[in-house]
Amino acid sequence: VQLVESGGGSVQAGGSLKLSCAASGYTYCMGWLRQTPGKEREGVAAINRGGIRTYYADSVKGRFTISQDNGKNTLYLQMNSLKPEDTAMYYCAASYDDCFSWSWSRRYQYNFWGQGTQVTVS
Repeated sequence: VQLVESGGGSVQAGGSLKLSCAASGYTYCMGWLRQTPGKEREGVAAINRGGIRTYYADSVKGRFTISQDNGKNTLYLQMNSLKPEDTAMYYCAASYDDCFSWSWSRRYQYNFWGQGTQVTVS
């Protein structure tokens, strides 16, 4: 499965961005993780197929919304009220396995990764 992200960029604090991730095949769980230099990659949000369950990091709850278009195999992340601490490389990830509260934010959950898209908030 290939994942192609788009939608990153630079924005002022308080602004919004929407990330997209197009998947070439069927996966059961998809998520967004982010990473800054010198830090571990951290989970931002995840959703299982059908959108029955969604998961968010505490730091983005109420500001970010994850969604998917199953017909297009596309994942989205709407990011509102952006803060400078949201600055990071954002990675789309996908898994053949279902995601759960104890696994969705971990790298081992995912089989496939996108190339990353930079988000900079100033």
